[in-house]
Amino acid sequence: MNDKGQERDVYVAVADPTRRKLLRLLSEVEELPLHELTAQFQMGRTAVSKHLAILKEAGLVTDRKVGRETRYRLNAAPLSEIKDWVSHYEKFWKEKALLLKNLLEEE
Repeated sequence: MNDKGQERDVYVAVADPTRRKLLRLLSEVEELPLHELTAQFQMGRTAVSKHLAILKEAGLVTDRKVGRETRYRLNAAPLSEIKDWVSHYEKFWKEKALLLKNLLEEE
């Protein structure tokens, strides 16, 4: 939750390239500890943790403690909102491409 007690917007969460890379890394494995995620970036543990916190607020990442270590896991379900939004425009562009193809074939 952010300062206003609301979940962070999924679109805001994935707008940052670092957070998109974190999501990609987590999509390739079941879970990863913070130190392994941090090793993939040119930034410190605190900065990576802040990005993970934003992803967690958006419901895109879950975490669990294993001893003193925090492990992170992808929760891709909220990404369906983006998929649904993009699919609308995919249909739009396919229709435009078909119209263009038909115009070009007429000439």
